[in-house]
Amino acid sequence: MNQQAVRRAAIATFTVFAINGFVFASWAARIPAVTRILDLTAGEMGMLLLTIAAGSVVALPLAGSVVARIGTANTVRAGGFTAATGGLIVSIALAQASVPLTALGLIFFGVGVGLWDVAQNIEGADVERHLGRTIMPQFHGGFSGGALIGALVGAGLSAVNVSMSLHLAAIVVLVCAAMHFVPRFFLPETKAVPSADQDPKRTVPKGRSAWTEKRTLLVGLVVLGAALTEGAANDWIAKASVDGLGATEAAGAIMFAVFVASMTLFRFFGGRFIDTFGRVPVLYFSLGAALVGLLIFVLAPNMLVAGIGAVLWGAGAAMGFPMGMSAAADDPARAAARVSVVSTIGYVAFLAGPPLLGFLGDHVTIRWALLAIAVAIVASILTAPAAKPLPESAFEKSAS
Repeated sequence: MNQQAVRRAAIATFTVFAINGFVFASWAARIPAVTRILDLTAGEMGMLLLTIAAGSVVALPLAGSVVARIGTANTVRAGGFTAATGGLIVSIALAQASVPLTALGLIFFGVGVGLWDVAQNIEGADVERHLGRTIMPQFHGGFSGGALIGALVGAGLSAVNVSMSLHLAAIVVLVCAAMHFVPRFFLPETKAVPSADQDPKRTVPKGRSAWTEKRTLLVGLVVLGAALTEGAANDWIAKASVDGLGATEAAGAIMFAVFVASMTLFRFFGGRFIDTFGRVPVLYFSLGAALVGLLIFVLAPNMLVAGIGAVLWGAGAAMGFPMGMSAAADDPARAAARVSVVSTIGYVAFLAGPPLLGFLGDHVTIRWALLAIAVAIVASILTAPAAKPLPESAFEKSAS
């Protein structure tokens, strides 16, 4: 394939990841403000956040089939427009301080994010194969970079008391414009199952479901721990700083930005480590750093020490999810189905885990509730060998 077209597709994919991160962090950084506007406890906010998970759990298992039917570009567009619709509903709901209407908007948001995420990861894996080197962490670095900007914007708007409704309305306009334009530069879609000498793209042969494949499920468990590690920080590190360390809402948003900045940095440079040392050793190191950083953050006596923990936590959370997506997409002919399965497992943790931590936080404070993540990190460490790259000769065997 024309390398100029591949490079354009790489830039477009990076941009889509970055916008996804910006949108998510713009919401996450201001969860303390939403909690205040709606007058909710941590547990009640956790219940509200479950509506995002509910929407995504509906969309994620279907996303692979949607991609196979309409392609990654159109699936990203569909996800983006659906998420934007959800954002518009939430904007109206917060202006009215309506919990039910907020929940409805978040369901739409969850559906959109689910479709968007699976499609962008399938496109990213396809671009990675055409480039012949590890680049998926950089795409997820784009997500983290977008999230960093979103977190800083959220902190700034919180500091000057800009309403969440106005904030979300502006994001809706950005998403709609970007989704109309950017995906047109994705790689060309291939609908038919290719022959051995063709470039396979987003095709799912008939046969055994990816949900019955042992390796795919184990990779899903690796991603589950990594996703919970990242998702818990996205949703609760700001509030844990406010409630547990006496920080202001703006300072809590900055702590979130520190976490995201660390994660972004390691994602941009992590591909070199993977190509040098391999996926599994890098996974061991990453998950270990996440565990240590989490413990430092929770046990920290002040914001400075907690910030050190957030740096390690972010560095450790950086690589698990993108490596899991690459592992799921090793066989291009089964990429859509397997990425859909692994994304579903990971996003259940990413979206449903943090709300459950909110319920636990009602009893032990949200800061101490974060210790529950350590169990998932250990489980991911134990299943990390499943992410070892498949040789081409194993593509057919991997379905059994």
